[in-house]
Amino acid sequence: MSLDIPEFADIDALEDHLSTPDVQLIEEISHVSGDIIVLGAGGKMGPTLAVMARKALDLTDSDARVLAVARFSDPSVRERLEVCGVKTLSCDLLDVDAVQNLPDAPNVLFMAGMKFGASGNPALTWAMNALVPAIVAERYSDSRIVVFSSGNIYPFSDIDSGGATEQTLPAPLGEYAQSVLARERIFEYFAHRDRTNILQYRLNYAVEPRYGVPVDIALKLMNDDPIDLSMGYVNLIWQRDANEIALRCLTKTANPPAILNVTGATTHSVRELAETLGDCLGREPVFMGREKPVALLSNATLCREWFGEPPTPSDAMLEAIADWIGKDGVTLGKPTKFQVRDGSF
Repeated sequence: MSLDIPEFADIDALEDHLSTPDVQLIEEISHVSGDIIVLGAGGKMGPTLAVMARKALDLTDSDARVLAVARFSDPSVRERLEVCGVKTLSCDLLDVDAVQNLPDAPNVLFMAGMKFGASGNPALTWAMNALVPAIVAERYSDSRIVVFSSGNIYPFSDIDSGGATEQTLPAPLGEYAQSVLARERIFEYFAHRDRTNILQYRLNYAVEPRYGVPVDIALKLMNDDPIDLSMGYVNLIWQRDANEIALRCLTKTANPPAILNVTGATTHSVRELAETLGDCLGREPVFMGREKPVALLSNATLCREWFGEPPTPSDAMLEAIADWIGKDGVTLGKPTKFQVRDGSF
């Protein structure tokens, strides 16, 4: 069933939509006992995912807590979470003692990590993406853990191939992607050692009106900047759908760890995305470079077999993003750098 996207009057309306659970999640979360803790909850997806978990649990009359853990450098994020009934905890996940003092929880969503600025601070990138997983995996060895990962660990795929599958051997390009694979391997090591049930959630790319590939393109259109076609094809999934899949993955953790590609079914042409957004915004795209025959693409057939087709269609995503950007809606200022082909983020 396709999901319509309403027009968003403000950030509150947008975040309410992005955190609204569907019936499938409400049904499945009723079978997930105990508290849910979201580690690294202050990022792009974490706040709406935590609130979605809270809403779904409330609709099942559960008394389980949703705990959101982050440094919360933006106090407004913490305030919004608390207003929605999510308990927030400030913690530096690199601090072993602080992590040891976090509450027990049988359900963990691990969202901590570093991408933006990774090339400028490789030591911190590796610490966040490889050392923090070791600290967390040891602390929550008795929990089920959904580990946010990335399709960046895959090699480029032929644009007509449908993308890399979960059986495709990783071939990470650049230190960021290498450190993401390290994250997976560290969790895999502790899963084997401690028999922890884990799912590696390989996302590629979540989008909403404040960030994502279409936002990057739309902002270039509004600024009359050329759109780079170096990475000429991408996968997209609406953030609300990605949130819901992540929470439903709590029922799919396994030992050895399960692996799941999470994205939409379509291989999108960047050129066509720009032309569609340009029509919505009344702007004529200007391009630079040429499309290559290979791109960073993921095949999410298994995800659709488990959870069904993501309900939000591409045209609805693009219309919502164009409407938001066209009326100068706030953005997160975190470009995806989707056009990068050498792994330097």
